[in-house]
Amino acid sequence: MLTTSLASRTSAELSQAYAEGLDPREVAEAVIERVQEREPVLNALYLFDPEQVRADAAASARRWAAGAPLSRWDGVPATVKENVWRKGRPAPSGTALPEPPLAPSNAPIVDRLEEAGVVIVGSTTMPDWGMLSSGVSSLHGISRNAWDPTLTTGGSSAGAGAAAAAGYGPWHVGTDIGGSIRLPGSWAGLATLKPSDGLVPLHAPYKGRVAGPMARSVAELQAMMSVIATPDPRDYLSRAYSAMNWAARLAEPSRLRVAVQREAGSGAPVEPDVAAAFERAVGLFAGAGARLEEVAPFMPAEALAGLDGFWRTRSWNDLQALPPEQQELVLPYIARWARGGAQYDGAATIRNFDRQAQIAQVTRAATDGFDLVLSPVAPMAAFPAERPMPIDDPDQPMAHISFTLPYNMSGQPAATVNCGFTADGRTIGLQIAGPIGADDAVLAAAAWFESVREQATPDWSLVP
Repeated sequence: MLTTSLASRTSAELSQAYAEGLDPREVAEAVIERVQEREPVLNALYLFDPEQVRADAAASARRWAAGAPLSRWDGVPATVKENVWRKGRPAPSGTALPEPPLAPSNAPIVDRLEEAGVVIVGSTTMPDWGMLSSGVSSLHGISRNAWDPTLTTGGSSAGAGAAAAAGYGPWHVGTDIGGSIRLPGSWAGLATLKPSDGLVPLHAPYKGRVAGPMARSVAELQAMMSVIATPDPRDYLSRAYSAMNWAARLAEPSRLRVAVQREAGSGAPVEPDVAAAFERAVGLFAGAGARLEEVAPFMPAEALAGLDGFWRTRSWNDLQALPPEQQELVLPYIARWARGGAQYDGAATIRNFDRQAQIAQVTRAATDGFDLVLSPVAPMAAFPAERPMPIDDPDQPMAHISFTLPYNMSGQPAATVNCGFTADGRTIGLQIAGPIGADDAVLAAAAWFESVREQATPDWSLVP
């Protein structure tokens, strides 16, 4: 019970306890024990070296004993997604392809965490090339939901979602190009943030791709952003943002103009349990005096299909470059999905590429002038862990990302927080988006909702 309690402590609790004499090595042992207990079922970690964790915790202990911690977060355990480079370690991107590349350097995020003294517990799993919203991988097998292992943990930040929910320490870093942080957030009851474009620097920037925090509470997201949201010249798409207040609080949303988006405009219809939980969340904002206005659906079906087509072509380019015997190693679902990209000639590929700008434009136009935009995260709750996608047809456009994808293209921040449960107990997420560069305000609103949601609060003691 003692070790379980230490593994589940928040970063703020650990920081205070370290300052009062708690040894980071005790916490590391608790987290190692938790990982070893749950990993045979969850399969959340790709790289896990207990001896390195112990060595890093011992170094933290020495710094605290000398009164010279690197930051208040020195010794806090964290994980990072497999595609976030850690120098000298393999980065296979979820595929079983032989001889995966070794990271030549740390990603900026890893540097920031290590500079703060954070103890990196391991690298978390992802599906092949990050192009599934599940934990199904040709390399890792299946990563599973910490609440119920028969269910998906979501993806592509699959292992991160499982690790956060299972209590592998308080901090977890995922990446997101269409919902890959927020979908596991919704399906594992977590708080998450897809940050504004370029706010959290990447080692390999790409249109729509971001890295961001995943955790059990919004306070952890705020703490993590104070560390990882630091400019780095290696990210050539990064932007200079005004200083943000990661301790910002929202007393109540009564002065806020809040958009309510009930339908995405494309993709799968919202399931009744999800819709009901969303309406209860909207009711809390209304009851606190927020000025609510419904917005029409703005994610066009043709734009979703076109961008799906561009992503297929991009992955087909990677797939067809492999020898035939290696193509067979890629997850069959992904291989079939990628081969659909072969149908597009150069002109069609350019048209599909341009869908990114179209989505960005319609999203900015639809949300302009609002302080917040409320929507479901996904139209459905968690599905069986063995299924690669919620709608299991690689020949169809992705039908579950029409609420999340727009903000990747527009560059706006979008947080998630649990807002309810299905009749059979699966978690449901609320998405809270805002203007680009308003990440601190979005998190403050998410924290406010977290403080008033009551019956929608996950009971983490129930996670096995």
